[in-house]
Amino acid sequence: MVLLFRLLIIIAFIVIIYSAIKYITNPKRKFELAHEKKHFYFHDEKQNVRKNFLVTYKGVLFEGEKYLGTTEEAFEVISVQVWVKNPELLQGLDREDFDVIKTEVHIHYPNADIEWKSPIKEFLKKKRE
Repeated sequence: MVLLFRLLIIIAFIVIIYSAIKYITNPKRKFELAHEKKHFYFHDEKQNVRKNFLVTYKGVLFEGEKYLGTTEEAFEVISVQVWVKNPELLQGLDREDFDVIKTEVHIHYPNADIEWKSPIKEFLKKKRE
């Protein structure tokens, strides 16, 4: 009986350690922590083309939709549309901030053309003119 009780305690301890490790290494938790601290974080399931990626930068949450297409070598993501979740949080961001996000998206999807949605699209057009 004592041996069974010890075995159950060891199993419970292993389950607790496993759960703690899974919690600490969870990418969604890391993303939320970066968003709260206003740091940069790129959250994506690269193997799942149907699932959108999320980017947090300076406390602003961006979402990107991936589109699969063909390149000369293989099927890859060839187009990405990026938009902001809360446009009112864009205050204070400048063109260089969007260039940082664009560079990071190109690191993950080098063959993709990036299209910004409104109001970022209009902002970037005004800056070029």
